[in-house]
Amino acid sequence: MEEKLCTLAVRIGVRSRLNVLNLNVHAENFYVHLFNELFGLSLVNANAYDQNATAIDLVDVLNKIIIQVSSTATKQKIESALSKDLSAYEGYRFKFIPIVDDASGLRKQTYAAPAGITFDPKTDIHDLTSILREAAAMEIDDQKRVFDLVKTELGEEFGTERLETNLAEIVNILSNEDLSYEQKSLQVDPFEVDRKISFNNLDSLGSLIQGYAVHYARLDGIYTEFDLRGVNKSNSIFAAINAEYLKCQAAEAGAGLFFSIIRSVVEKIRNSSNFNRIRLDELELATTVLVVDAFIRCKVFKNPNAYNHVAA
Repeated sequence: MEEKLCTLAVRIGVRSRLNVLNLNVHAENFYVHLFNELFGLSLVNANAYDQNATAIDLVDVLNKIIIQVSSTATKQKIESALSKDLSAYEGYRFKFIPIVDDASGLRKQTYAAPAGITFDPKTDIHDLTSILREAAAMEIDDQKRVFDLVKTELGEEFGTERLETNLAEIVNILSNEDLSYEQKSLQVDPFEVDRKISFNNLDSLGSLIQGYAVHYARLDGIYTEFDLRGVNKSNSIFAAINAEYLKCQAAEAGAGLFFSIIRSVVEKIRNSSNFNRIRLDELELATTVLVVDAFIRCKVFKNPNAYNHVAA
C-alpha cells in the first residue's frame, strides 16, 4: 500500500504541474478531502464562508486552522499571505500547502506571523513528500481510504502502468481481417476436434468451437508473419492464453471455464497500452477466435490420446 501511495504522490505532482490554469480551485477542493482524511480535520473551502476570502483557501472552524493552497512555492508567497488582514482568524493556526514535491527549503526560513496567528514552518508547510510521509504512518485501513480518495481524484488514468502485449497486437491485426470467410489451406480435422471437445466435457460448445475452427489457417499465416518480427512472438501469445486458462481452471470447468478464459484474455488485452480501441463485441469476437485456435493447437484444455488436429 505504501508503494501505491508513493505512485499516487508522483501522479498528483504531475497532474498539478499540467493543470496550471485552473490549478488552484481544483487543488483547494481536493486538499479539503485529503487533509480531512490525513489529519482528522473538518476543513471546508473558505469560499463557503466568504467569496472574497483573502490569502485563505481552506478553513476548519472546529480545530481553528486556516490553509493557503498555492502553485507558487516561495518565501515571498507565504509572507504575502501572512501580511494580509487575518484578524477574523485570531487564535487560528496557519498552514501553507505549496503544490510541489519538496518544500524543505521553505521550512528552514523564518516568518513573521501576525498577532493571534500561530505558524511554525517546520510543521505547518506541507508538500507532497511530507503528505506521503503522513500517509505511510497511517494504519492500513486508513491508508486505503486515502488511496481510494486519490484514485478517485485521478480518475481512470490512474492505475498500474499499462504495458504493450503481443496479445493486443494480434487482436489489432485480427480486427482488420474479414472473418466472414474461410481460408482453405491447413484445415483442421473436425473429427479430432470433436474428440477433444468431448474429452473436456465441452459438448455444449461443439458448434461454437467448430464454427471458429475455420480460422485456423488464417491465424497460422498471421503467426508465421508475426514470428518474423522477433523471437517467441507467437509463443508468448500461447503462453499468455495458457496462463489465463491455468488461473481460471481452479474455479471453473467445462463451458464455464472456456468463457472465463475468454473474459480474462479480453481484460488483459484491454489493459494493454498498444491495444487499438474497438467495440467490445468486436474484441470478444477476435478473442474467441484466439481462444478456440489455442484450444485446437493444444495450448488450453487436455488432449485425448493420439490427438492430431491438422488435416492438409
